Amino acid sequence: MNYSLDFIIIILLIIGKILMSKLFSFLAILVSVPIVNTHNIAFAADIIAGEQIFSANCAACHSGGNNAIMPEKTLKKDILAANGMNSVDAITNQVTNGKNAMPAFGGRLAEEDIENVANYVLSQSEQGW
Repeated sequence: MNYSLDFIIIILLIIGKILMSKLFSFLAILVSVPIVNTHNIAFAADIIAGEQIFSANCAACHSGGNNAIMPEKTLKKDILAANGMNSVDAITNQVTNGKNAMPAFGGRLAEEDIENVANYVLSQSEQGW
């Protein structure tokens, strides 16, 4: 078969339009994922991994954003802000080093896991747990 150059250009334009439509759909999904960011970018995979790590390591004391040991120090948005803990860096520091009754997880969890947990906690606090 011998196609004209005009026909080939039209076909390529149609294919390009379809691909761009798919790309924009994909980007729209990414944009709709809650992203918590103060100094770090949180990707959807970080939040999912953070939730798993939180469930395995933190939920015993912090289920639902509460605090079973020190009830006044919850993971709720207003309390985190009042305690200067409303950033990924601040939460990462506390999870890594511990503070008061909270043990340090720096020796137990990888840095990436701790950052994922911090992103998850901040994301959940923004959503009201």
